[in-house]
Amino acid sequence: LAGFGPFGEHAVNASWIAVQELEKLGLRDDVDLHVYEVPVEYQTVQRLIPALWKKHSPQLVVHVGVSGMATTVTLEKCGHNVGYKGLDNCRFCPGSQCCVEGGPECIDSIIDMDTVCKRVSALGLDVAVTISKDAGRYLCDFTYYTSLYQSRGRSAFVHVPPLGKPYSAEQLGRALQAIIEEMLD
Repeated sequence: LAGFGPFGEHAVNASWIAVQELEKLGLRDDVDLHVYEVPVEYQTVQRLIPALWKKHSPQLVVHVGVSGMATTVTLEKCGHNVGYKGLDNCRFCPGSQCCVEGGPECIDSIIDMDTVCKRVSALGLDVAVTISKDAGRYLCDFTYYTSLYQSRGRSAFVHVPPLGKPYSAEQLGRALQAIIEEMLD
């Protein structure tokens, strides 16, 4: 499970706070949970994501990012390979503007996000969950595509809104817990 560090106007990144909340809450006993804070840096992502897949050989990797436009917890269906023009925290942008040279334009998660969304919504949590097909062509989408490519689709990405807009850290942590347990099912 990975959240992101600070960037831009997000001096405190809600994704990392939500991941830490989930770590406190935990997942069911048969889940071996590893938590990482990922710097908002393209080159670090290109090294770190393959290294984590190699180190842990996980069944699933879930990335969590903040979206200043989000008002719901959003399940991303796919990652995109091209269109990366925004500078990261190191003022760097890939010259090719893509994740994997020669990779497919889009990779879908093997997780049925529509079903996960329906089932989590039916739990009656005080958090709205929605679906998206565009994670935004910045570090979130870049990380998601990199992980999907590495795992042949065994990754997921969840966008959360900034803290307090409208959800608390605890609400986001509980929502992530329900979403990830549903994904594992």
